[in-house]
Amino acid sequence: MKLRDVETGMAEEKGAGRMGTGWHGRTYDLGRMSARDLVAAYVTYPAIQVYAAIAVIAGAAAALWSVAPGRTMLAALAIVLLYPFVEYGLHRFILHGRFLYRSRWTAALWKRIHFDHHQDPHDLGVLFGSLANTLPLLLVIALPVGFAIDGRAGAAAALASATTLMCIYELCHCMQHLNVKPKNRLLLRIKQLHLAHHFHDENSNFGITTFLVDKLAGSFEAEPRNRQRSPTVFNLGYDVEEAKRYPWVAELTGSPPRDRPPGAREGVAGR
Repeated sequence: MKLRDVETGMAEEKGAGRMGTGWHGRTYDLGRMSARDLVAAYVTYPAIQVYAAIAVIAGAAAALWSVAPGRTMLAALAIVLLYPFVEYGLHRFILHGRFLYRSRWTAALWKRIHFDHHQDPHDLGVLFGSLANTLPLLLVIALPVGFAIDGRAGAAAALASATTLMCIYELCHCMQHLNVKPKNRLLLRIKQLHLAHHFHDENSNFGITTFLVDKLAGSFEAEPRNRQRSPTVFNLGYDVEEAKRYPWVAELTGSPPRDRPPGAREGVAGR
């Protein structure tokens, strides 16, 4: 993907979202926000505040309870090493799976955790993960891993590591959708690849903070234009025909699924 392609993608995002979901009585549209605006929205988002508070409390508990600092630090490091694989597995096989929208009991969950984001990649309100969904997952993964390594000190250290990584993940993801080009070449490259995931082919480049697991799993695409543009890049396969068979997401949305975000032109890497 060329630099002009990512510029086009950001321009499309700028026109894509119009009705961001708000908190504290505000709405947030990434195409109209500066980096300073994003930071202000980020630090005031309730889930981020909860993650940060847990990280501080759990980190203090780990330091207080630790009798073997090396093992305690190993528990935290284990989560750092495990995190990219969890990030990838959830994104590829759960968020992009089609089984959740096929049940009335999980349709609302899938709509909130990923469908809305692909329908409008610009809406900051649905870009952030829902605390009710993410926090239990962090607890289920971090606490047993940490406890197995170093008891309660390890569990606390692992939880502090997991919530800190979640804060980093959310900020990284926000920056990838912000209508600002990173000056750092690595960050710009990650942004390009993530925009290609949203605007050209949703079946590649699942990483958010790293594309290492994509490379290991064979889903990394360095040049997205080598693939034909996916017709389901904005609806993840939940098109009008699928909505007829499984209507629950469409009913919650109040409209048929779109094949592109509102206001978007043709794909970011398809020219």
